[in-house]
Amino acid sequence: MSSAYSPVPELNLLKELEDSLDGEAFSDGFELFEYGRVSPLGPEPPAELRDRLIPFAQATASGSFYALWKRDDEVDLATLPVIFCGDEGDLFIAARDLRELFRLLAVEDEDGDECAPARQAYVGWLKRTFGLTPAEDPGAIYRAALAEYGRAFADWWLTFDDEDSIVADLLEELEELEELEELEELEELGR
Repeated sequence: MSSAYSPVPELNLLKELEDSLDGEAFSDGFELFEYGRVSPLGPEPPAELRDRLIPFAQATASGSFYALWKRDDEVDLATLPVIFCGDEGDLFIAARDLRELFRLLAVEDEDGDECAPARQAYVGWLKRTFGLTPAEDPGAIYRAALAEYGRAFADWWLTFDDEDSIVADLLEELEELEELEELEELEELGR
């Protein structure tokens, strides 16, 4: 039996870093928890939800979490989209893969490093380990993830939860993004 944190090498490296920081946060509210722990999905999540969403980290201090979405039978779990599941019912695609999420975690928030005293250690680790830097435009990462996976994720979610209230905001943002892309294409054709 392996003593690795997870079957995802990138998450194992992050766990090693987190363990070396002696409890100091490197991103506000983020903390790895037991890989694949089902309890964040609710008391009795449907089998499809348990099979396709793999929780791996607390996203906020209030109970929101990140999960990998197994949209298909992709073998490299680090390339799966990362879903943000909010404690108040919000649901969105945070990043197209783990490395994008890692770049987002390195972005300094409004409080500076007050809530993340180990942020600079994390930024250095990110550069040394993956050759990555903090995201310069977090919104661009979110929009790219939404454009690539938003429709498929919403459709999948609605297969086991026919009430679209949880994905309503996601669908609305996706429609706005699609309309914007159509306008940009029209403008490009008009030039």
